[in-house]
Amino acid sequence: MAGIDSENDSFVNSPSNTIFVANPYVFGMPMDLRRLRYFVAVAEARSVGKAAERLRMAQPPLSVQIRKLEAEVGAPLFRRGTRGMDLTEAGQALLVRASEALALAADGIEAARAVASGKRGRLSVGYMFVLANAILPRLIPELRRSVPGVDLDFAELSASTREARVLDRSVTVALCMPAINHPEIQVARIGAQRFMLAMPTSSPLARLSSVPMARLHGRPLIALPHPDHGPASSAVVPLLRRHQVVMPIASRVETVHSAMSLVLAGEGLAILPACAQLGAPRGIVFRPLRDATDSLDIAVCWRRDSQSPLIRTFLKCAEKVVAGL
Repeated sequence: MAGIDSENDSFVNSPSNTIFVANPYVFGMPMDLRRLRYFVAVAEARSVGKAAERLRMAQPPLSVQIRKLEAEVGAPLFRRGTRGMDLTEAGQALLVRASEALALAADGIEAARAVASGKRGRLSVGYMFVLANAILPRLIPELRRSVPGVDLDFAELSASTREARVLDRSVTVALCMPAINHPEIQVARIGAQRFMLAMPTSSPLARLSSVPMARLHGRPLIALPHPDHGPASSAVVPLLRRHQVVMPIASRVETVHSAMSLVLAGEGLAILPACAQLGAPRGIVFRPLRDATDSLDIAVCWRRDSQSPLIRTFLKCAEKVVAGL
């Protein structure tokens, strides 16, 4: 090739600099990104010497790299012109595609950096219904302000599905009450909610400002299973046992909204976290339990081996929102 000569090639090709370009009209073999950069620099400078200065390298190794590129393409890419190095037709065709390939590579690197830093990507948030009305209306705007370039999606979880959804990575993080107890799941407790009694507005207990625990004895209970202890257990069992109160179980349900539906139908009373009242239908009232300070933790849960940088951002946003409840 006219105007390009050198004795030595002081550069070693690296697999990390190799890409496959699919366009069969240019080249259909592995192509070195660094060599494409050299080619574009020579084409823009119209001089091997000026391109070498711009690239801060010696001229002979640059000439060798251009010659190797011509061998891969199978045609000359430059010819000596009156004003320096001119592109051949093959060189002109390659320049367009090479510039596109380098731009795509730069975009890919930038995208990878953005995802790694938590500025872009996807965050799938699981949440239990009991927390939805209290937290999501404040949490979602906070997340969108904090990570505007991140795609967010949300999935409702139940006591029986939440652990599996975290473990199979169908959700990145889960807002739970109580926390998930599993060796492969990391937990950050960010708040707590006291138990309250949910009852129909027609119940005699609704006339009280707070309900003594003793007044619950013998009344039917709509029970939610404790997620970690199986369907035969309930998160309120320790509370009732400590106050020596027996409430026959009228029904066991999976979700808080199912519990409130049965309460509204007059099937029994439910002992629920205080935040559940934000989603209560008309006809149900909540009252504090006198002399009872028991509560359930609000927790953010995720896989211990998760590498998502978005978890830290989500945790900060959730802590801020829960602190304002």
